Amino acid sequence: MIFWPLFIAAPLLLGGCVVGTVASTAVDVVTLPVKIVSAGVDAATTSQSEADQKRGRELRKAEEKAGREARKAEKQRLAVCKHAAATGEPCPLPSEPTS
Repeated sequence: MIFWPLFIAAPLLLGGCVVGTVASTAVDVVTLPVKIVSAGVDAATTSQSEADQKRGRELRKAEEKAGREARKAEKQRLAVCKHAAATGEPCPLPSEPTS
């Protein structure tokens, strides 16, 4: 029988928690569609900075590829010159790069 006053007072003491939870849930339900739409719009659009970063990445990759191809061509030219020197022929001139 000691708990009887506690059962009577519990709804009065916990009333604020229930109201706060209901209000929080109502706010979440109202703002959820807005959050979903804004997330979809953000995913579908590209900002200027994102476009700049993407273009920069593409340029760096193209430059790296051109550098690899140039090193490979120079290595092949040196191999041809080394072979030509071994056979007593003159080293051929490097060819013009094509763009």
